[in-house]
This record gives sequence, C-alpha cells and structure tokens, in this order.
Amino acid sequence: MATRDIVAPFRVAINGLVHTFRTQRHMRIHLYVTLVTVLGAMLLNLRIREVLILLFMINFVLVAEMFNSAIEATVDLVSPNYHPLAKFAKDIAAGAVLITTIMAIVVGCLIALGDDTWERIRVSLTSQNLGVPVVPRLVIGGFIAILLAIIGKGLGKRGKVLQGGLVSGHAALGFFFAGSVFFLTDNIVVSSLAILLAAIVAQSRWEAKFHSIFELSLGATVGIALAVVMFGLIPK
Repeated sequence: MATRDIVAPFRVAINGLVHTFRTQRHMRIHLYVTLVTVLGAMLLNLRIREVLILLFMINFVLVAEMFNSAIEATVDLVSPNYHPLAKFAKDIAAGAVLITTIMAIVVGCLIALGDDTWERIRVSLTSQNLGVPVVPRLVIGGFIAILLAIIGKGLGKRGKVLQGGLVSGHAALGFFFAGSVFFLTDNIVVSSLAILLAAIVAQSRWEAKFHSIFELSLGATVGIALAVVMFGLIPK
C-alpha cells in the first residue's frame, strides 16, 4: 500500500502531461519551441547561468499553459453553456499565458544578443550625440501605440482588444505614421496625403460603428503625441 501511494501521484501527473500534450495544440507548439530553444542554446555555447534562465522561463510558460488548460476544462464542466463570466475566466487564463510567453521571448532575445551587443545598444540609446535610425523609431513607436491602445481598451468599459474600446488602435497607428511622415519630409503634399489616409482609416472605424468620435480622437491624439516624441524630441 505504501509503495502504491508513492507511485500513484507520479502516474497521475504523467497522465496529465500526456493528456495535455495530446489535446492542447498550443502545448505541443510550446514543446516544439522548447526543443528548438535548447538546441539553439547548445549551438550558441551559452553559459550555465544563461541556460538556467532559459530553462526557468520555458518551465514558466509550460506551467502557465497547463494551468490555462485546467481552468478551461473546469469552466466547461461548471458552465457548459455560454456565460460572460466563463468567457472572462478563460480570457484571463489565456492572457496569463500570453504574458509569460512574451517575457520568455524577450529574455531569450536578450540572451541571444549577448552582453557586448546589448551594451552597444544601451550606449547608442543613451548617447546624446547618436540618434536612433528612422526604422527603429517607427517600429518602437508603432509598438508603443499598440500598447497604449490596449491599455486604453482595458480602462474602458466596452469593446475588445482587437475591436472597439476607449482608444482606437487603428487611429493611433494611422496618425502616428502620418505624423512621422510630416516630420520626415518637407513636402506638404505628401504630408497632407498621409494625414488624409489616417483620417480615412479613422472614419472607416466610425462608419463601422466600432468607435465613437471621442475614442477616435483619443487614438489620434496618442498617435500624434508619439510622432512628436519619436521624431520631434529625440535627437536625429
């Protein structure tokens, strides 16, 4: 009986791992990515400290995915029919997996860059004499615009991450790129066309009834403010 009691929990845990791998497509993707990451770590000859950090982040993502699967199964058992709270619970669990995955990717990228490369990037970003090239400014500004739009949607009481919400992501991105064009070119015609295109994008979201005028105005304000910061305030 004592031996059976010791073995049973391990058997149950292994059954859970196998069932998750068989039924959850995302879990299989995570495991495949894990294998590729481990092989990449071996090829890059990473130090033991860096390998341990990678293994910790991989474990973090896999555990989060398993908790997500367990929560989904429990919610389906308790609430087989659609309920807003059931959807909310599943969305939160999926969001936790997304956060852990993003952090794991960031950590992996920083480790792959290495100390020397990261130091050069840090020096270039903090130097008063060296500016940031145009393409990185556009990428960073676009990422920040999306991030601010998501935060704004979270502060609002309606809409989804990819549709509706307090801050229009389409307007934020459209007016950020339009404002960037304004700072990058001296041609008034090109700048006017860029602003017109951004306005058309915003107007299409209003006609589709995804956003109100106020929400589109907030998105446009976010985009223009980012363009001023990225191309008007940061030294070239």
